[in-house]
Amino acid sequence: MGNCRKRSRYLRNKRLSAPLSKELRQKHGVKSIPVRKGDDVTVMRGEYEGRDGKVTRVEPKKLRLYIQGVTREKADGTTFPVPIHTSKIMIKKLSFGDKWRKAILDRKTQTSAKIGSKTDTNSKKKSKKKREE
Repeated sequence: MGNCRKRSRYLRNKRLSAPLSKELRQKHGVKSIPVRKGDDVTVMRGEYEGRDGKVTRVEPKKLRLYIQGVTREKADGTTFPVPIHTSKIMIKKLSFGDKWRKAILDRKTQTSAKIGSKTDTNSKKKSKKKREE
């Protein structure tokens, strides 16, 4: 995708998506969704692997987010939040602070259901053809 600063907003937001945990996948029927402030996430890769926390800030231009509790200490003793790339996390709990989040989930669930039904009919057709041969 290259430099995301030159990308349009919808492409940047698409890159801000993160996979859902197994429980959320089964509950909502969706594999990934864009990360928002307030989501509970787990860091899956890197130096901070295994850390859990809430997302405190999302930076779409840099494709980074800041997680509560993921900090680094400076030489003078002050701490600062460490940016984490969205591909390194997994969403454990969604925040439904706005009406749009629920609409996104509903829309993605409907499209995945349509795709699932198409693949079911296609596989049935293929199996019928194999039986006839």
